[in-house]
Amino acid sequence: MKTTKLISLVLIALMLCTAFAACNQPDEPVDVPNIMVLNGTTGFGMAKLISDKNHETTAYPYNISVETDASNITAALISGNCDIAALPTNAAANVAQKTNGGIKVIAVNTLGVLYVMSNKDKQSIASFEDLRGKTVYCPAQNPTFLFKAVCEANGLVVGQDIVIDNTYAQPADLRTALVSGVIDLAVLPEPMVTIAKSANASLTACLNLTAEWEKHFPKDSLMQGCVVVRTEYLEKNEKVVKKFLEEYKASIEFVNQNPAEAGDMIVAAGIFSQAPVAAKAIPNSNICYIDGAQMKAGLEKFYDVLLKTAPASIGNALPAEDFYYVP
Repeated sequence: MKTTKLISLVLIALMLCTAFAACNQPDEPVDVPNIMVLNGTTGFGMAKLISDKNHETTAYPYNISVETDASNITAALISGNCDIAALPTNAAANVAQKTNGGIKVIAVNTLGVLYVMSNKDKQSIASFEDLRGKTVYCPAQNPTFLFKAVCEANGLVVGQDIVIDNTYAQPADLRTALVSGVIDLAVLPEPMVTIAKSANASLTACLNLTAEWEKHFPKDSLMQGCVVVRTEYLEKNEKVVKKFLEEYKASIEFVNQNPAEAGDMIVAAGIFSQAPVAAKAIPNSNICYIDGAQMKAGLEKFYDVLLKTAPASIGNALPAEDFYYVP
């Protein structure tokens, strides 16, 4: 009997030791994501998250870098050097086509932010019909694709009734040309609109392209910026991605609700150079957080428009069904 009790006690002790050891095992190592964000409006919503990361209060020590050219981000996604990225929606669709589903879109972060600006002392523009016979300068890529679609919806044939000029491919260069008077008509995004108006009182935002889009295309379909994740990374680290999205959503809400404080964070993060301008531009920048089924429904409508008006902008085909991350 004594032997049996002794064996039982030994077994219990071994079980307790095993349980204690299991509870005190270090957490499995986390594959911390490399995150890239485009500067300007697309990156505004990341500012609070970057600030929290720098203060070591985020769930994971994300590796975040700010880029000035979307092509650097797309190249990093394709090579696998970037795991999560904020970039234009058309670029996301293109990368998905090039990588055969190598990335998925996980959230929309920016709606319409484009405006036609004119020097009111030289150009009187109140409608798209007033643009007939004009040359309008426009940044390359997404702004051009969207402006082309709206022009055609208003009966203007690009190359015939209106010229879209991409001489100034980057918004900052285009803004400088407009402010200095080298050109009189341009399509600009926020915060470039706010900067231009502050620098030259003769400049005005004469046409709101979001409002024009809503007149001709499905409601709530103008989605310009998004966040994507590499499919391989998501499959192995879904817990990390979900936590990132949770913190990113909170960051966007903070930026929208606290523009003055967010302006300082935007500058500190290297997303933009002027805090007061960023703060002033935030209310007009349509920064948002949309995910799941609502994201999928809006983007499908958006891509359908681009496929008809600028097919090459999304890789000449609609993204596959599994492009959309809807947990």
